[in-house]
Amino acid sequence: MRSTSIATSLAVLFSSAALSVVAAGTASAAAATVTSTGGLVVDGALQRVFAGDAANGRIVAADYSGTLVDAHTGFGSVGDLALSDDGTTLYAALPTTHQVLALDAATLDVKATYAVPTDTGPSRLAFAGGKAWFSYGDQWDGDIGSIDPAADPAGGTDPVAMAQFPTEGTSSGIWGQALLDTDPTRPGLLAVGETGISTDSMAVLDVSGGTAKVTAWYDGDYTLNSGIRDIDLVPGADQVLVNGTDRDAWADGRFAKAGAYPGGWDADVAADGLVAQTAAGKVSVYRPNATKPLRAYAVGSTADWPGSTVRWAPDSSRIFAMVPSGSTFTLKVLTQPTLNVPTLTVNAPSSAARAKKLTVTGKLSATVALPAGTRLSVTRTDVSSPSGKALPPVTVKADGTYSFSDTPPAGGTVTYKVGYAGDAAHTAVSASDKVAVSRAATGLSLNNNGKLYDYGTDVKFTAHLGTTYSNRSVKIYADPFGGDKGKKLIKAGKVDSHGNIAAWVGMTRDTAVTAVFDGDARYAPKTVKATAYARVRISTSLSKYYKTAKIGSTSYYWFHKKTGPVFNTTMTYYPGREHRLDLEVYYEGKWYAGDSEYFRLASNGRTAVQFDAPDESGIRARMRSVYVNGSSGDTVNSTTYGAWKYVYFSN
Repeated sequence: MRSTSIATSLAVLFSSAALSVVAAGTASAAAATVTSTGGLVVDGALQRVFAGDAANGRIVAADYSGTLVDAHTGFGSVGDLALSDDGTTLYAALPTTHQVLALDAATLDVKATYAVPTDTGPSRLAFAGGKAWFSYGDQWDGDIGSIDPAADPAGGTDPVAMAQFPTEGTSSGIWGQALLDTDPTRPGLLAVGETGISTDSMAVLDVSGGTAKVTAWYDGDYTLNSGIRDIDLVPGADQVLVNGTDRDAWADGRFAKAGAYPGGWDADVAADGLVAQTAAGKVSVYRPNATKPLRAYAVGSTADWPGSTVRWAPDSSRIFAMVPSGSTFTLKVLTQPTLNVPTLTVNAPSSAARAKKLTVTGKLSATVALPAGTRLSVTRTDVSSPSGKALPPVTVKADGTYSFSDTPPAGGTVTYKVGYAGDAAHTAVSASDKVAVSRAATGLSLNNNGKLYDYGTDVKFTAHLGTTYSNRSVKIYADPFGGDKGKKLIKAGKVDSHGNIAAWVGMTRDTAVTAVFDGDARYAPKTVKATAYARVRISTSLSKYYKTAKIGSTSYYWFHKKTGPVFNTTMTYYPGREHRLDLEVYYEGKWYAGDSEYFRLASNGRTAVQFDAPDESGIRARMRSVYVNGSSGDTVNSTTYGAWKYVYFSN
């Protein structure tokens, strides 16, 4: 017998929009970034940091936290920046337009524009002796010039003076592109370092009188340095620091090696002689002439060079560095640069028994000596003291090691945190280690596991908790099968005097029920699970019969032999669900299985299936609808058989 569905299943698709609610808060402050570094200077009076962008002609200003506060664009390209001695005027070298700009440091408004008569530069800037000094020129044709902001062009005085060095009539000079540096503790001195050619020539010039006079000069041959990428005047000593590494002293007009720091790339020297040195992925701080860093900051990745821009705040309170990140450089603020960072270790046993003594050891070390008798704070955190309980402090031995014993009163994860508060020469530091402390096991059970219920039955799930120490609470969760419903807390509270707590679940789907005991100081957490099963709801009916009557003790629906019956099914709906329609035929006292076929439920949970008329009388058949877990398109209910409907065909 051929089966054909005559039901029209209408499927309506709903698209759910997921809404994300974000808590209101303060927007993140914008960071100061440039595409290519073009100078970095720090204004102590305004507490501003200025950075030039060589790629897109911007000058940005940030506060001492590194937050962008101002930006001016349209300068073409910015080669370098310099500040006047009083911090009110910012000078910017524009090599593509061959100009030097004087800007108001408070507003970045242009106050004056100075044309530099050169085809190459100006390149680098420095302010000394009341003038802004700049380098210009190219290989074998380098020189320096100056700008006198006090000169009056209207009175016939040109503020721009060129060809200041090499010095005519002498053998001293710089013929490549030049780096410039000044220092407020060495007023009137200008350090010059040659780049762009195969030497490491350098000089210190006295510019206090308005013109450049040679104090010391070195005709480089790589004896002192391996090329010059950076040069800094050293406060308090007749020295320059080259490439953040080599200390070169001058006397009687000549330079000589005076020591070195571990290898770096470039540096800046603070007024108190501290050196901030950049290298791959880090900025290190050295005391004068030291060989071990006072502290080190990780910046960028180990493959990155932080660029040629690292600067101290004038009061040595912080360091500013342009750190590469992808295709840009971001201003980073490095605080507490004068404090050494100690290393602290804590070593506790990985496991221990509750109420038994254990020992914790560790070590406090630093590259700057720690005070004698240094004491460390100790805190124990466990389930009984989630906010931490202070234990007696421990004193560090002369070799930096320490140890203490403790008897943990609570089991579970116990954390020992050890801390050093820091001192005038060291930052605070803390470290911790965890111990798995044993706890006793308790009993926890949950009934109804594996039981099968009719659709919609309200079932009582009872959890029973055994002996515990202080916690007598249990939580019960229900997790109906299917991806559209999640795990939900349905009961939480203390068990009764018999150790029981119960929750009711309406069994519309197979459901995993869990009972959870969170544990306490002496008994371990425990979770138990019971899975109960729910049938679907099925009802069936027949259409087009002309009467009902019994054959034997069984009631049949009677159809004329030329009338095909319609079998109607109503079943609990689930997206994509199908029901199986079984057909059996009666012959010589036995029922024989015919075809079985699946039919998709409409969104209202119904189907109507028309059977062809047999055109023959005396035939007995029966039909039923079945939900089959897995085969019916989902697994959220248990296999459920509908009642047989009996059919008889007459003339």
